[in-house]
Amino acid sequence: MEFATFWCYNTIKRGGETVQNNENNLSKEHILVCLSSSPSNERIVRMAGKMAQAFCGSLTALYVQTPGYSGMNAEDIARLQANIRLAQQLGAEIITTHGEDVPTQIAEYARLSDVTKIVIGRSGVQRRHFWSEPTLTEQLITLAPEMDIHIIPDAEVYKSDPRKPFSAVRPALPTARELLLTVGILTAATIIGWLFLRLGFADANIIMVYLLGVLLTSAFTSGYTCGVLSAFLSVILFNYFLTEPRLSLVAYGSKYPITFAVMFMAALLTGTLAAKLKAHAQLSARDAYRTKLLFDMNRQLQKAETSEEVYRMTATQIQKLMQRNILIYPAQEGALSKGILYPADASSPYSAPDTDQEQDVIDWVWQNRKRAGATTQNFPKAKRLYLAIRTGQQIYGVVGIPMEKQTQPDAFTSSVLFSLLGECALALDNLRNAREKEEAAVLAKNEQLRANLLRSISHDLRTPLTSISGNADTLLHSYDMLDEQTRKQIFTDIHDDAQWLTELVENLLSITKIADGSVKLRLSDQVVDDIVSEALRHIDRRSTEHHITVDCGDVPLLIRVDAGLIVQVLINLVNNAVKYTTAGSDICITAIQQKKAVEICVSDNGPGIPDELKERVFEMFFAGGNPIGDSRRSLGLGLTLCQAIIHAHHGEITLKNNSPHGCIFSFTLPLSEVNLNE
Repeated sequence: MEFATFWCYNTIKRGGETVQNNENNLSKEHILVCLSSSPSNERIVRMAGKMAQAFCGSLTALYVQTPGYSGMNAEDIARLQANIRLAQQLGAEIITTHGEDVPTQIAEYARLSDVTKIVIGRSGVQRRHFWSEPTLTEQLITLAPEMDIHIIPDAEVYKSDPRKPFSAVRPALPTARELLLTVGILTAATIIGWLFLRLGFADANIIMVYLLGVLLTSAFTSGYTCGVLSAFLSVILFNYFLTEPRLSLVAYGSKYPITFAVMFMAALLTGTLAAKLKAHAQLSARDAYRTKLLFDMNRQLQKAETSEEVYRMTATQIQKLMQRNILIYPAQEGALSKGILYPADASSPYSAPDTDQEQDVIDWVWQNRKRAGATTQNFPKAKRLYLAIRTGQQIYGVVGIPMEKQTQPDAFTSSVLFSLLGECALALDNLRNAREKEEAAVLAKNEQLRANLLRSISHDLRTPLTSISGNADTLLHSYDMLDEQTRKQIFTDIHDDAQWLTELVENLLSITKIADGSVKLRLSDQVVDDIVSEALRHIDRRSTEHHITVDCGDVPLLIRVDAGLIVQVLINLVNNAVKYTTAGSDICITAIQQKKAVEICVSDNGPGIPDELKERVFEMFFAGGNPIGDSRRSLGLGLTLCQAIIHAHHGEITLKNNSPHGCIFSFTLPLSEVNLNE
């Protein structure tokens, strides 16, 4: 048998090596291993893990929870939990389904999940007669003929009595309440049957009353024991109290033996079906509850924008599942932060009290990415069960769940719990990826801006510097040969180029300070007329070729602003109007009060700005559709700077058309609350 196992493993390994040489087959293999409470299931799970590693495929561990799960003893449950933990350590995804037909559940899940290989153990129970029920292996081969089914010989089963398989479920003993309920229902059925007998009803009607009693017993008790007991006692009570001679188990008439047999079979079948329906209803309810928890979790996580929201939503769903306080240690910058306790009474979360006695457990889970604490083999004396929130090798935190009386969660609870933690880890992973993508986009944008800035500055600086250098060279070598008017024109050109360079540097410095947040507004109360007058003293000298008018109203308007920055805004807006309109155009500066703000407008009657470009005029390096660094010497920074300054003052700047043509730039600033009449 060991030779067969060794041969099987070598075959798998050779197959895996072949697959690794074919890139097209990588990551296509999906291995499914079936979990059970059998002692040999551990060996089967390990073999499936080796197979998944050899084939470079994914591994799923499936446990089919039948209605008889409640009848499993503590030893079988502990063994099942150990096998589940082993599968998790091997990287398997744990799936729990519910149903009575185990082979059908396995085959359906394998078909729906694109499983390529199924790994199961070979049962020691073999068919001895042609009418015997096919084994699990035989049924699975019939239900999934298109899949590769790997049967691992189970040596321990062959050493034991094949008539007593390890997976056998012992019937649960009824409770005292269930026994009293059974006796009460049978007593009521007997009384009703006696009344029917006194009223002359036929035996068939009385038998129906007992069948109803068996049905009620099965519906209101757990398991099959009370239903079977009720079916047997129904026949005894009917014979003892309601057939001749009464108060005796002897019955007159040849028909009664057949009647008793049919009655017992009908009652037994009725009770069994009722118990199965109840068990299926309970399983369906648990499945619905599990689906609702996961659906709610997924829906809420889609709306989560921060990791704090993800942790809170996860704690809430785990509380719904286990009705306990949840302790979460979030991961921050590669280390665990202080734990946050989420109370089960729905009160606000708060920092967890110091748990120095369990800090070693928490650190162990963080470092090893495995469960530890209560109900586990690692630090079993801890008060809480600690689980890692992880995806692959990335860990996002540790969850602590108090375990009462060191009882292990059942397979259903464990399955839902791990699914919730998986959803949490996936959501945190998505947030991390989105954050990294956003940071990468910002870096790329900054790099693009830097490249544009360098390209623009290198182009625009070269033109005025070349002009200044050439004019200075002319004055240096030909000063005496130039007439007074020519020299004056050269000096004027040098001044204009230097003034443009000064304006460029000031805009760049202001943009940089506002972008990195280093600029601090020096707010003071200023009269709008004074700010406008100061700005007009520093505008482009070509403004003399235009008609500039100012209308700030008859009442002085007082605003609370940084005067230097607002002056720079007006200079940029007026210079733009001068630059992009023809000589002789009208430029008007107006200021009007609007409730608690002052609106300042700079309008012109030039050609205006096309509608398709209006949304982009405030973008950095946008020069009105002209190439950056053209003859107008526009870097596209002026309006961007204006918008940043106005926003820093909590105002708004807008662009609209002038009538009949031209454009109007308007911005709002907060009105000072100083009373001028005081």
